[in-house]
Amino acid sequence: MAAPRVVLLLSGKRKSGKDFVAEELRSRLGPDVCTILRLSGPLKEQYAKQLLDASTYKELFRQDMIRWGEEKRQTDPGFFCRAAVEGALQPVWVVSDTRRLSDVEWFRDAYGDVVQTVRVVATEETRKRRNWVFVTGVDDAESECGLDQGVAFDWVISNDGDKVALGEQLDVLVQSLHKSL
Repeated sequence: MAAPRVVLLLSGKRKSGKDFVAEELRSRLGPDVCTILRLSGPLKEQYAKQLLDASTYKELFRQDMIRWGEEKRQTDPGFFCRAAVEGALQPVWVVSDTRRLSDVEWFRDAYGDVVQTVRVVATEETRKRRNWVFVTGVDDAESECGLDQGVAFDWVISNDGDKVALGEQLDVLVQSLHKSL
């Protein structure tokens, strides 16, 4: 595994558009330069071994999956981080679903100054248009609120549906990344 030149840790509330922003960044940088890593991928894979098909039951079992993931993190805070970076070869890594201070700390400990934090924000109205509905035990849990405090974000990207404004913000971020490549 090659050491990354840049690690972008994306965080934000459900339906803020983290995955969309991650895909836009990969598209602008190119798949040979940028890969998207998902911490929830290893979580879902491990949890799916118990369910056989997690995608069918994802919403039904979301709270239990969060609880199970928390138990794993308590015994080994880097478990899902290590699994997510396995095999990544591109110089830019975009972690599309950073959710906890322990995730940020693990990446900073492992990769140092190449780590940048990115907060993707969208208004509650925008999130509702994207079919977000508040769920007790999910939207008020650490998996959604763990980075609401304690992190000074390097970048804050507003993603409220204005494609021009989003594009301008991403252009500035990508120009900055090119200086590190």
